[in-house]
Amino acid sequence: MGQVTPPNHEPVSGNIAHDIARIKKIFDRSSDIIFREFQIGGSQGAAIVFLDGMVDTLIVDTDIMEPLLRYGEQMTQKSGLTLTGLESLLRKQVISASQISTSGQIQDVVDHILRGDTVLLIDGVDKALYISARGWGMRAVEEPATEAVIRGPREGFTEDLVTNITLIRRRLRTPQLKFEGIQLGRLSKTDVAITYLDGIADEALIEEVRKRLNRIDIDAILESGYVEELIEDSSFSIFPQINYTERPDRIVANLLEGKVAVLIDTTPFALFLPVTFFEMMQASEDYYQRYVVSTLIRLLRYMFLIIALLLPSLYIALLTFHQEMLPTSLLLSAAASRESVPFPAIVEALLMEISFEALREAGVRLPRPVGQAVSIVGALVIGEASVSAGIVSAPMVIIVSITGIASFIIPSYSQAITIRLLRFPMMILAGTLGLYGVLLGLLFILIHMARLRSFGVPYLSPLAPFHASDMKDVLLRVPWWGMTNRSTETGKSNPRRMKGSLRPRPPRRGG
Repeated sequence: MGQVTPPNHEPVSGNIAHDIARIKKIFDRSSDIIFREFQIGGSQGAAIVFLDGMVDTLIVDTDIMEPLLRYGEQMTQKSGLTLTGLESLLRKQVISASQISTSGQIQDVVDHILRGDTVLLIDGVDKALYISARGWGMRAVEEPATEAVIRGPREGFTEDLVTNITLIRRRLRTPQLKFEGIQLGRLSKTDVAITYLDGIADEALIEEVRKRLNRIDIDAILESGYVEELIEDSSFSIFPQINYTERPDRIVANLLEGKVAVLIDTTPFALFLPVTFFEMMQASEDYYQRYVVSTLIRLLRYMFLIIALLLPSLYIALLTFHQEMLPTSLLLSAAASRESVPFPAIVEALLMEISFEALREAGVRLPRPVGQAVSIVGALVIGEASVSAGIVSAPMVIIVSITGIASFIIPSYSQAITIRLLRFPMMILAGTLGLYGVLLGLLFILIHMARLRSFGVPYLSPLAPFHASDMKDVLLRVPWWGMTNRSTETGKSNPRRMKGSLRPRPPRRGG
């Protein structure tokens, strides 16, 4: 790759021919840059510069070109303005675009052109006017594709940062909501917004987020995953320490808990931090439906989390090393089904699990209608054919199917992938050391999780360290009137969520 020519840092000269020549040199071999030269008042030379496809040409025609061409002659004849006064009058009275700024550096001219603004150059004026006329095509606000909504708002983030900020503003109409803008990427110059609630989020957490983001020095930021890997606490851990979502309501809920969100232009996924293991097991719908239903669903999730991680390992360990722990009838049935299988249980399980993961990945990568058919038909055909050919046993197909279903119940996709990956070393430990290997693997996982931090917050909080007040929203979900305080770890600046007791009081009977 050739070396990228850095933009010119010289000031705007006021000689329109010279400035345009410098801009053309910087944008050499760029066919999408448009130069439109004209005259204001019949004698004053001017030019607009913009990138084709990045601006709304209707705004350029009606709010910039038409006023300049129509009223230019009257302005110069009636007011007898100096060139500097002409620039000020154009900005304050003539151009009807909503956002206009000025600067005298070629570097700023280049940056604004690349950002989608229209640049106005006036002959004899050593400043450029930057007029906001951005109008590139963007996706409409629609239901999130990766987070199914049962009950709740059906709006999802888009790839436009301004739209995403607006979706959050609609839900939090308070001046306490702050958006701090920075740019990341030497070439992409991607707009990033640090989002938090002033007075609720801990100032130390906000400063730490600022410091980690400002430390990033990379060519380009193309998606939120870049930022996630560059700012997380433990890069080599398999567990996600920053969560992401497409749902504005979920971001708002976490902001109200004292957390910080990071919105990134060109991606619909917003990051929020810090997070804990137990928060990864929670879904937005837990707070939109009755607390009894939410509690039962959470208990179901944790039960299937254990199944997704341990079921194949326990099956391998029991069949290989601990047959005496199985009931006689079940042992005889399993032995009969494995009579024609040429592989030990560990090899059989690894073959089936790897095949299942390959089918799942193929279903994700293919077009949606084709992918669903391939994953379903592939699983049925391969499973039935493998049993008929005596390569795997029928109980193993059942074990792998239940395990696959269990992994789909975990709400966080990144956490579900972690459990899916941990399943393989657990199976190897079970095939070599039996239940002792399973116990050893669990101890290693728990010790690693206990050492993890997400922006200073312990990953197993509020269980380790134990916070009794926060246990209302872990395995159980108490009614809203019972959750009077925010999380101990993230709500230190403003721990109280509601005023007084909002517990419903039924009317008294009798006179």
